Amino acid sequence: MEIIINILVAGTAFFIGAKLLPGVEVKSFMQAIVVALLVAVLSYTLGTFLKIVTLGILSLSIFSWLLNAILIQVADWFLPKFKVLNFWWALGLAAIVSITSAILGNIF
Repeated sequence: MEIIINILVAGTAFFIGAKLLPGVEVKSFMQAIVVALLVAVLSYTLGTFLKIVTLGILSLSIFSWLLNAILIQVADWFLPKFKVLNFWWALGLAAIVSITSAILGNIF
């Protein structure tokens, strides 16, 4: 049940981020849920690999923020109805998703 709540919270965060940022486009709430699922899968696979490759050199939280932006760009490449104009919009979306997920996660 916790996984479902986490995905719904992340999907809501992506949907809110897409509404706030003009450089990010998500067609519907269901598409935001799909984006959240894909980014979660990418985080566990590609994200883990990238953390191992860096060997903790960039262990600051800034690296986590940059990594999330990279994973959002990869998700943009895979999903045709999810568009992020450039890396800067992905950074902004990563920040909004992170903040919104933290707030909603504490509520639920």
